[in-house]
Amino acid sequence: MEGYNAKAFFVFTIVLFATYLGCQSAQISYDGRALKIDGQRRIIISGSIHYPRSTTEMWPSLIRQAKEGGLNTIETYVFWNVHEPLRRQYDFGGNLDLVRFIKAIQDEGLYAILRIGPYVCAEWNFGGFPAWLHNMQNVTFRTTSPAFLDEMRTFTTLIVEMMKNANLFASQGGPIILAQIENEYGDVAWNFGSVARPYIQWCAQLAESLSIGVPWIMCQQPDAPDPMINTCNGFYCDQFKPKNDNIPKIWTENWTGWFKDWGDATPRRTAEDVAFAVARFYQLNGTVMNYYMYHGGTNFGRTSGGPYIITSYDYDAPLNEYGLLNQPKWGHLRQLHLLLYSLEKILTYGDHKYQEHGTYMLSSSVYTYGPERVCFFGNANSNDAMTLTFEGIQYTIPPWSVSIYRDCRTLAYNTAQVSAQTNVLDAVEDIAGLKWRWTIEPIENLAQKVHGRHHPKGLTLATELLDQKTVTNDTSDYLWYMTTVDVNKKDPVWGGDLTLYVHTTGHVIHAFVNGIHVGSQAAQNGHFEFDFSSPVSLKHGMNSISLLSATVGLQNYGAFFDNIKNGILGPVKLVTPNHEEKDLSKNTWAYKVGMGGIDQKQLYLNLPHQSWHSSQKSLPINRMFVWYKTTFGTPSGLDPVVLNLQDLGKGTAWVNGHNIGRYWPSNFAAGQQGCQACDYRGQYQPSQQCRRGCGNSTQQLYHVPRSFLRDEGNNDLVLFEEFGGDPRNVKFQTIKLVKICANVEEGNILDLSCQGRVMTRIDFASFGNPDGVCGAFTKGNCEASDSLSVVQDACIGKSRCSIDLTAKGPFRCIAGCESSKEPRRLAVEISCA
Repeated sequence: MEGYNAKAFFVFTIVLFATYLGCQSAQISYDGRALKIDGQRRIIISGSIHYPRSTTEMWPSLIRQAKEGGLNTIETYVFWNVHEPLRRQYDFGGNLDLVRFIKAIQDEGLYAILRIGPYVCAEWNFGGFPAWLHNMQNVTFRTTSPAFLDEMRTFTTLIVEMMKNANLFASQGGPIILAQIENEYGDVAWNFGSVARPYIQWCAQLAESLSIGVPWIMCQQPDAPDPMINTCNGFYCDQFKPKNDNIPKIWTENWTGWFKDWGDATPRRTAEDVAFAVARFYQLNGTVMNYYMYHGGTNFGRTSGGPYIITSYDYDAPLNEYGLLNQPKWGHLRQLHLLLYSLEKILTYGDHKYQEHGTYMLSSSVYTYGPERVCFFGNANSNDAMTLTFEGIQYTIPPWSVSIYRDCRTLAYNTAQVSAQTNVLDAVEDIAGLKWRWTIEPIENLAQKVHGRHHPKGLTLATELLDQKTVTNDTSDYLWYMTTVDVNKKDPVWGGDLTLYVHTTGHVIHAFVNGIHVGSQAAQNGHFEFDFSSPVSLKHGMNSISLLSATVGLQNYGAFFDNIKNGILGPVKLVTPNHEEKDLSKNTWAYKVGMGGIDQKQLYLNLPHQSWHSSQKSLPINRMFVWYKTTFGTPSGLDPVVLNLQDLGKGTAWVNGHNIGRYWPSNFAAGQQGCQACDYRGQYQPSQQCRRGCGNSTQQLYHVPRSFLRDEGNNDLVLFEEFGGDPRNVKFQTIKLVKICANVEEGNILDLSCQGRVMTRIDFASFGNPDGVCGAFTKGNCEASDSLSVVQDACIGKSRCSIDLTAKGPFRCIAGCESSKEPRRLAVEISCA
């Protein structure tokens, strides 16, 4: 762990383990002020870590680093569709082992919040619902539809019984202190009309009937039936008010960043803004807060939703996709957490007085508990610092920030003043020059498959165009729609130029006529229903039309999102230049699920070995529907491994049979909106500010967890290239911490760490009034002449070092600063190796 005060962390650890030892049952209750554990009001600081978005081998490290970052609780959703992909066929193995995950939380002495849903949203495929549920008769999601209620009851009860059998609820001596039923239903309830209220009441009754011994919550549900606790989700929840004065103020999702779509730049939310939101929440009587996400992870396989959610679910969380510290966010928030824990008694038991000073933008909260006091001074002005007079003393509060003063005199923390270091990570090339084998995926052609009255196994026939989910049961992204057209000389579409017209709600379409590719098209700019057209020619007699529809994650949010149809829904027609039409929508259509090289579980290839070609000279380049296969050694060391798919189009990648997700590096982030200079001030809007990567590939690097690799090497990589690309530049890389930076105001102690690496070079050091940002620092007109030597002596050759910026600090010979009213700062940039 980098940049921490050892004494403070030791005290924090003792507090945590005194809180929860995991050996005795605990009574979880609440009042209008806080959640109570064995009768004591507690500050709860939680973070979301979704177990399927990482691996079992990553869990202990992620949970430990969350604990080191000042969390006392871990939250997770439960994902129905991966646990029950087919009705009554359950999977709780590997990284779906929910019991093991909760026990890993317990092993670190932390609490847990279990959000069962079973609707989760979470940018997860189909919102966590299994497709088979949609395909059942007489099912309407999130209503009083009896079939839906029966299935929801069955799965929810299954999860609860699993937790009970493992003694994981706090009432049994386990870590789970809260559970959630449903999810964000209040945001869409009005769409459901008169069934909404009975449904949410049924959910509450189901939850209570399960007798788990800890409270239940419902997020974004202002009318949550008693005894459900309603909670808030959002970037800011300081103004949230619970439904009555007898329940605590709980923030279930503090969005630390945002998700990313194919074709988008990368959203970033500053550490200053997240800290501002947290401090405002606790300033205004909040006591339970959960970061969504604390570790985002990876959408392995086909789990990303959307549509068009990318494979990385980094979310700009305090722990990045690979489980490394996202600095300065991790460190800046950690300092706030430790301060809040130190104030737990006064914040949960003290008298609270809130006051606005002339304008709602400037506010103070004074907590008093016996002789102790703490003051929160808040400035919600997004442009200017503001001065607040309190008890005859003036306090200047930077814009869009909260200052916390112990004893209402001593500044302990300001959300806009970051003293944590910044980490600079880079992908370092490790394995390149891969030797490929390859084979071509055949084009499905109904005319070649059908002989008389017989048709091959694996085809579904219908005289209509079917919803893709209905046919595939969401076992594959791909569905072939195939038909034939018998053309004679009297047919109006014979002998002239024709246009094939297809109306689709699939996300990608590839069209073939008589086995020849005539065009492809992907949804753009969020318009997932579009028209495809292409000029075609037909021959006399039997012609085949094969349309491949591909989804890129199913809808996961909105009222009745389950009723959004996917695939080629028509019309499909041939149009002459004279606008004569031949509608094929009611033809006999044959449907084939998936691609020939993948079994329907999409876990491994079933192409025979002899079908692979090895000639590098004839390696297909920029050709669609190609399978590529290679072997590679395991990168040395322990750094996270990524697969760089530069120059590829779109497809799926497997490493040793593990589906690491969809790839689409040819999809670039258009425009420059939000990619200008980043300013922490003002309400965060993901599409408007602090974005990175405009004009770049949406995602070029794909996480390969080390647990997917073989220790002895000889790993297999298989790619299915759907669009066409060049695999020659594909390489494996490792993510390394290459540089650390800081720009810290005097009065602090700066802790720096290369996380096990060694500080080899001081690239910049200036104590005075330096300017700029990491990678572009410049000296000001005021500087200690010994700035560089002080930092070199303290840090070179070490993995971590500390520099005292108080009056007792080492800097001397400071010139040019006498007339400056601004506090002096130390800016450093250090290379790690």
